[in-house]
Amino acid sequence: MSEKTTKETHAYTPGLKVKKGMRIRKTRLLPIDGEVTVKVGDKVNFETIVARSSILGKPYIIKAYEILGVPTEVLPKLMVKKVGDIVEENEIIAKYTPFWGLIKKYVRSPIKGVIESVSDITGQIIIREMPHPIEINAYIPGEVKKIIPKRGVEIECFGAFIQGIFGIGGEKHGEICVLVDSPDDILEEDMIKNEHKGKIIVGGSLVTLDALKKAEKLGVRGIVVGGIKGQTVTDFLGYEIGVAITGHEKINTTLIITEGFGKMPMSKRVFNILKEFDGYEAAINGATQIRAGVMRPEIIIPNEKYISEVSDREIELSKGMKPGTLVRIIREPYFGKIGTVVSLPVHLQKIETESMVRVVEVELDIGKVIVPRANVEILEE
Repeated sequence: MSEKTTKETHAYTPGLKVKKGMRIRKTRLLPIDGEVTVKVGDKVNFETIVARSSILGKPYIIKAYEILGVPTEVLPKLMVKKVGDIVEENEIIAKYTPFWGLIKKYVRSPIKGVIESVSDITGQIIIREMPHPIEINAYIPGEVKKIIPKRGVEIECFGAFIQGIFGIGGEKHGEICVLVDSPDDILEEDMIKNEHKGKIIVGGSLVTLDALKKAEKLGVRGIVVGGIKGQTVTDFLGYEIGVAITGHEKINTTLIITEGFGKMPMSKRVFNILKEFDGYEAAINGATQIRAGVMRPEIIIPNEKYISEVSDREIELSKGMKPGTLVRIIREPYFGKIGTVVSLPVHLQKIETESMVRVVEVELDIGKVIVPRANVEILEE
């Protein structure tokens, strides 16, 4: 973050969703094919594992024939372990003891892994690290609505949904705990107590560096606040961070900024929703992406308090764009302009960068324009 960014005020971005009640659907996907562990209709909680897989470990090549001092074709006869066996680090996998055992030569495994191959042509043994397990949890409590074979699921719940402007840190869940009296108040170090471990705490217009450090040390799951100084983020992480994509920082406490950089009072609407649901369990994710495929940090508070007020309009908006949807363009040359979707062409089209992408036709005050779908966001009040 530059000093200029720190001192300037960047206002709340139009188009961010702030809902006290809506239908929320989340897709949970493995990065590679695997096993889906739930079925349609299952009820899941925050930590329910919905899909799992594994990634092959790194292979290690051992020039066994050189270690043993034998011709390559002899190696298979000297193996004490076979292909497919699991071996421990430093375990003997091949040995050569000529002259009635007066000479002893051993090949030991450099890692814990699986013997993948033994070659009588190269005289080499390949051992692969144990597979690295991958598990995807539900992230939100709700009902499994759709299975994506070998990859994941779609989960649906009702609840409050708030999008922020910027965040760091990944997916967490915990009880919401509002620590300030108004959206103008600063979240200070002395407000954070041992009892806030594992919780998502809410401040007002600013969070201090000392407060961030204390929250991280105590194991606070998340902080939601209106504003933050850019230098505070840098000092907290220990390095400068770009806002193009975040969410993979190695921190205990996920941070979500709802308004912008600098001291900025949290919007009353957001503050009132968080105050209303003080004590409720929530899911948060600080991941932010402002390139193609915009991603906003989010707070999801599952509850059915306003389920009867969820309108057909809200349900349709949660499913995506269609002709008539009000959108805002978030990339140049039409940055900030608001218009209405005219059509959603099915076929990919070439843009200025020569890439083939899906586009949307939007009616603006200057006429109809065609832009990549990733360059627009749906406007909701």
